[in-house]
Amino acid sequence: MSAERLPLEPVLAQVSRSFYLSLRLLPAVTRRAVGLAYLLARLADTVADTRAVPRPLRLELLRGLLETYRVGGPATELAQRLTGFPASEDVTPGERALLGELPLLLRLLAETDAGDRARVLEVVATLIGGMVLDLERFPGEFEGELVALESGDELHDYCYRVAGCVGEFWSWIHLDHLRSLRRVDPQAWAADGVRLGHALQLTNVLRDIPRDLRHGRCYLPLADLESAGLTPRQLLEPGRWEALRPVFAGHLRAALAHADAGLRYVLATPSREPRLRLAGALPLLLAVRTLGVVWAHNPLDPRAPRKVARREVYGLLARAALGVREDARLIALYRRVRRGSGFPLESADACIPRPER
Repeated sequence: MSAERLPLEPVLAQVSRSFYLSLRLLPAVTRRAVGLAYLLARLADTVADTRAVPRPLRLELLRGLLETYRVGGPATELAQRLTGFPASEDVTPGERALLGELPLLLRLLAETDAGDRARVLEVVATLIGGMVLDLERFPGEFEGELVALESGDELHDYCYRVAGCVGEFWSWIHLDHLRSLRRVDPQAWAADGVRLGHALQLTNVLRDIPRDLRHGRCYLPLADLESAGLTPRQLLEPGRWEALRPVFAGHLRAALAHADAGLRYVLATPSREPRLRLAGALPLLLAVRTLGVVWAHNPLDPRAPRKVARREVYGLLARAALGVREDARLIALYRRVRRGSGFPLESADACIPRPER
């Protein structure tokens, strides 16, 4: 598959503005494969999240999608079932447009180079496997059917299946194509890519607690809640925040430790690839800043702020772009964002690489 623009970039822009921005920053040689992987997974995620469709049918469709991705083919019946999804507040206009593009996605996948196709299918299979596991693990759709993860190991596995594997895919597909990465330690770089993914997903978990609870899902492990004398249902009460604070703080520290490794990942990306560096630096900075916004308020209160203001997002993008080629400036910006979000730097210092003299 050539390096020209992905035909479905307008649809991609509708279903994920933040990822679309990162995609635009990528080298042309990897942009289409990365965008295609996202769209294949995003289509499946739309199926998984559409509560207007019965859960058994969603599971059937997810398994059918994965098999169809693997073997290719016209998939006429499956395409018709997707375009016939009922109208629902769970499906945005962009997602509905994406549901109608399965035939084109399959054609693009078939045209993809064999090596890239194998990478794409591997990460998409992991992501869909995570969606299936979530639907099986959380049998309800609303707060009256609330279920929590059992342990920290389950949370770690969840973060890998939905985000860590993406950092891994992102790393290896660029290692496959960019000669500028030939001096990078591939195993260490990919491992830090996984940790960057974990940082982003743990940020989502901590940010989205009220919404997830009302959808019947508690990603804070039951073992941690019990240690604080809490039940998942009690997290629906904003007044329980003080009791939850130590548990929340422990997961926040874990997210920051992964973010520190994410900075190491960005800095290991050669400065001669500034756009690739920026594509990793921006979501990393936004994650740390988002954690600060959430921590500064009551994360259990659905009305509490939990997003970085648009103006601040643009400011971070501008500062990152200006300093993206210089390790010292990126480190200084990361430290400034971390400190400004209310988090101490001592624990981060050991993980932040020093600029070479």
